[in-house]
Amino acid sequence: MKVFLTGATGYIGSGVAKAFRRAGHQVWGLIQSSTQVPLLAQYEIRPVIGDLRKPNSYLEVAEDCNVLVHCAADYQHDWAMSDRQTIETMLAASERGPQPKTIVFTSGSWVYGNTGGKPVDETTAPAPQIIAGAHRPAIEQMLIKAANVRGLVIRPANAYGKRGGMTGPWFADGYHGKAPMIVGDGYNHWPMVHVDDLAMGYLLAVESGLGGEIFNFADPSRATFRELVTAAVQAAGYKGAIESVPVPQAVERMSADAAVYAMDYLVDVGKATRRLGWKPKHESFIGEVETYFEAWKAWQSQ
Repeated sequence: MKVFLTGATGYIGSGVAKAFRRAGHQVWGLIQSSTQVPLLAQYEIRPVIGDLRKPNSYLEVAEDCNVLVHCAADYQHDWAMSDRQTIETMLAASERGPQPKTIVFTSGSWVYGNTGGKPVDETTAPAPQIIAGAHRPAIEQMLIKAANVRGLVIRPANAYGKRGGMTGPWFADGYHGKAPMIVGDGYNHWPMVHVDDLAMGYLLAVESGLGGEIFNFADPSRATFRELVTAAVQAAGYKGAIESVPVPQAVERMSADAAVYAMDYLVDVGKATRRLGWKPKHESFIGEVETYFEAWKAWQSQ
C-alpha cells in the first residue's frame, strides 16, 4: 500500500510511519522543513515538505496514495479548524487516484469524559469535559459516515514510552527536583498505552480492510493518576513530597483543560482484540518505569 501520513515526526505519528514501513508499505510523511528530511529518510520514509494549513502543499501526494493517516495536532493555531480541514482535504483526495481509499483520524480517549472509573467501549457516546479535543467527535462522525471511503477513527489512551509522551513532564519534574502537581486527590484512573503498541493498532486497523469503525487502544493496567505520577518522579530520583491541588485552583494556574488530569476514566479494548487481533506487548507504565525514564533521558540528550 501507499501511505501518506501527517505528523510524521511527531510522537505518535513517527511510530505509526515506521510501523507501516516495517510492514513493507511505501510511506510518505508530511514535514514542515527540509531540515527534518533526514529524520524520515533514515527510516525509508519519503518526506513531503508542506503545511497542514496549506492543503495544496500535500494534496497531490495524498491523491496518489490509498491510505491517508492524520496524526498531526496543530496546537499552535486553530486545532479544531486544522483537523477538520485536513480530513476534508483527505476526503477530497479520495475522489482521485487509487480507489477505494482508507482514511484514518487520530482522536483520543479524552472524548469519553469522566466515566467514574468504569471501562467504556466504542458504543459509549462521547462526552468531552474539556476544551482540548472537544471538536473531535464531530469530525469522527464526518469521517465514518463518509461515502466511498474506509473511514477509521483511533482513540488512543494516554501514550507512554520512548521520548515520553504524556509521561515526559513527570520525568522532567522528578529529574530536576521539582515537586510534581496532582490535580484533585489523584485517585482517579487514567488509561495508558505504549506508543509502539498504539502504532501496531493503526497498522492492524488499516490492513483489516474495515471501514466506518472506531477503535480504542489501551494496555490492561488500571493505575490511578497518583500512582502513575509517583512512579515517574521516583524513577527520576525525586524524593520529596508530591503536591495535590484542587481542580479549581489548578484551572486558575494552568487553564480550563487542567481538569483532564482529574478525570476518572478507563476504556475497553475488546473490540480491537476481537476484530483486529490486537494485544498490547507492554502491560503497564509502572511495571517498567525505570526503563521508560532512561529512554526519556536518552531522548533529552539528542
